Amino acid sequence: MVTKSVVSEGQQIALATDLINLGARLQVLEVETTLSRERLIRLYKELKGVSPPKGMLPFSTDWFVTWHPNIHASLFIDIHAYLVANTKVRGIEALIKSYRLYLEHVESQGHEAMLSLTRTWMLLRYFDSKLLQTAPCTKCKGKFVVHSMELYDHYVCGLCNPPSRAGRSRSLETAERLRSTTDDATESIA
Repeated sequence: MVTKSVVSEGQQIALATDLINLGARLQVLEVETTLSRERLIRLYKELKGVSPPKGMLPFSTDWFVTWHPNIHASLFIDIHAYLVANTKVRGIEALIKSYRLYLEHVESQGHEAMLSLTRTWMLLRYFDSKLLQTAPCTKCKGKFVVHSMELYDHYVCGLCNPPSRAGRSRSLETAERLRSTTDDATESIA
């Protein structure tokens, strides 16, 4: 008979609680914790007061390379890379800390977060499977999320060369403010 550790189970419940409070979907919880699906559903209902949302997770890399989501994805991936390179935090803990820093930075600039925890989890999986990578912009030298297996010798990011449909909208102004603070975010983590 296998004896379950109460401490280990408590840590898994704490992790699941953290992920649920940050907006993780049930599929993320199942992969990242050792708790059963039934326990996760009960925990989700207890914390949120509703059943977990149903449906598929985002599965396309294309969303991350479109103009506005690319800015947010690039900001998050830079924060995550900096955190992993300069601390001992790894795995799901690095994702949680990176996501909190991303939310803190975006909200401190008066913007609305475009990435959910589930999207950032998928983004990291795409990077791990080498479907996405970062490429430096030839104008601003920032690193931006791009598809792997494409050539980026003369890559210009969406901030330096916004699409024509962007116009002078609120989104463009938001993107420009995010661009000016992207470097500050990485520096403030240090």
